[in-house]
Amino acid sequence: MTKSSQLVDPTILFKFEVRLTKAELAWTNRGLELPPSCRLPSFGALSGGPTFADLRVGWSEEGIGFWMKVIGKRAMPWCRDTRLDESDGLHLWMDTRNSPNIHRATQHCHRFLWLPAGGGPQRDRPVAAMVPINRARANPKPISGGSLLIHAAPKHDGYELSGIIPASAMTGYDPIDQPRIGFFYAVTDRELGYQSLTLGETFPVAEDPSLWGDAALISP
Repeated sequence: MTKSSQLVDPTILFKFEVRLTKAELAWTNRGLELPPSCRLPSFGALSGGPTFADLRVGWSEEGIGFWMKVIGKRAMPWCRDTRLDESDGLHLWMDTRNSPNIHRATQHCHRFLWLPAGGGPQRDRPVAAMVPINRARANPKPISGGSLLIHAAPKHDGYELSGIIPASAMTGYDPIDQPRIGFFYAVTDRELGYQSLTLGETFPVAEDPSLWGDAALISP
């Protein structure tokens, strides 16, 4: 069955859980590298969504880090630091207290955007930002500029992107006492499409935490 012929997105019928593996978040001048054991699935493929990004996410007491590689591109990523929602890149949503039944975000819900370009006078610098969640009941504490680490490297058919969210940038982050978090990701690309953890872009995942999945913070 093709995506267009489906009456119901099959991923909305289930609550999905992924495992985020504990890893050493060693930042270098080439960004962050994570092993294949940190790779995340894209359950959105069950409803016909594309899979073009290798996304790996790891955690430690110091924060959460990711490494991503996008392949199959012919054009440069379209990125603008003034139009974050419309840009190519990675979106991460996290609820540090994992409240799966709420429909409006609390102060523990975060949305981070990571762009491989779009910043600086020439729009060639990567961009990392925490942005407000629409309709939120409360917002997480503000973060200082430069607190999110980001590194990007263009490739002949795509790009690599990595970053670290320090614990201080996530309200309520406590992986020892709270080893489960609400979690959702989406990789957006004007050329390749929308790769996500579960639901597609027609659902209000950007503002409704009840549509996110669960992530268990585990040790290898």
